[in-house]
Amino acid sequence: MSIREDIKSLLARENITMQDVAKKLDISVQNLSNKLRSKTIRFETVREIADILGYDIKFEKRK
Repeated sequence: MSIREDIKSLLARENITMQDVAKKLDISVQNLSNKLRSKTIRFETVREIADILGYDIKFEKRK
């Protein structure tokens, strides 16, 4: 899964719109959508989105 698909899946699961997230990030929906589509989203932005959705980002060693 791409980061875009992961985030969109979490948004659907939590019943939160891109507009809600963009507003909390103080950016436009178009800007957020462009970042996700072009894969230029910064890790800090992903962390902020995870925080808005109530999730933690966790790194795990592959088995």
